[in-house]
Amino acid sequence: MQFTAVIRKGEKQFVALCPEVDVVSQGSTIEKALHNLQEAVDLYLEEMGFPEEFKESEAIIKRFVVQHAKTA
Repeated sequence: MQFTAVIRKGEKQFVALCPEVDVVSQGSTIEKALHNLQEAVDLYLEEMGFPEEFKESEAIIKRFVVQHAKTA
């Protein structure tokens, strides 16, 4: 099954999120963060099973801009 990984640079590590199952992991490199996320998702699915709403169709990923967002 294919899942989505959203990876961002944190202060000291890369943080990876799998939005389909709301699982997060991290690593010192992008590759390590992705590897750790794959392991975390595998463990999650082993324990919790596939969510009922999960369908094996490709996710639609879009980016958008919020014009009036406050920045820190």
